[in-house]
Amino acid sequence: MKKSHLMRLRYASFAVGLALAAIAALPVASSAQPATQPVTQPTFTPRDEDVKNFPEGAGRDETFYFCTACHAFKIVTQQGMTRDQWNESLNWMTERHKMPELKGKDRDVILAYLATHYAPKAQTGSRGWQNPFAPQ
Repeated sequence: MKKSHLMRLRYASFAVGLALAAIAALPVASSAQPATQPVTQPTFTPRDEDVKNFPEGAGRDETFYFCTACHAFKIVTQQGMTRDQWNESLNWMTERHKMPELKGKDRDVILAYLATHYAPKAQTGSRGWQNPFAPQ
């Protein structure tokens, strides 16, 4: 073997040995160290809403618990849609967000509650909210 090749091998061996020594010198966590106290987390509550805070009526509980499985009920209360619009919204959530499909009587109960209690808001004259995109 050539002398330069031997020098490279020695240098590489030296470098590997030095790296291993550096790793061995790193501080190691010891089980003899005192245990730290776990950080206490506040209790998680999935929602601050209660079904009793919303208008009474047939289908209130079913609607509240079905909707809040995915989002806050406050989102529902802010919409204001017709029965047909609520129906389209349910279809959209089923298609887009993979919401379980509501069928038959369950769908009718929920749609009736939504259309009754969260229908479009009537405008209150010129002082009320006006859709800026509606024809004048």
